[in-house]
Amino acid sequence: MFEAFPVWVIAIDYILGTIMWTLIGRFGMGLFLPETSSFFFMRFFVRATDPLIKLFRPITPGFLIQPMVPLYVAWFFFMIRFYLMPWLLGYSVMGMLSFPLESEIGQTVARLIGMLFGR
Repeated sequence: MFEAFPVWVIAIDYILGTIMWTLIGRFGMGLFLPETSSFFFMRFFVRATDPLIKLFRPITPGFLIQPMVPLYVAWFFFMIRFYLMPWLLGYSVMGMLSFPLESEIGQTVARLIGMLFGR
């Protein structure tokens, strides 16, 4: 499906997608647990995303409540993946390259479901 794209483009998108989903995961976990929680996954999300949140602090609006900040930063990675990458690569249609990571995951889930239910 993505054979037309160079490997480095797919690799960059996978990295950006992983960062975006990790930030979204931190936001989701933050709805139920404090940032100081000893739960393994929350500690991972906080440790993995704190450098990015600090990096984006200068452009993060002061009126945002703290639990929303990871979602705000994840939005930038979404915008880069959906609009900036295709534009920089010269595609006239936005979304042409969008979300190979999620497409790959979706295809894998569909294959697994097909195997489970014999389709």
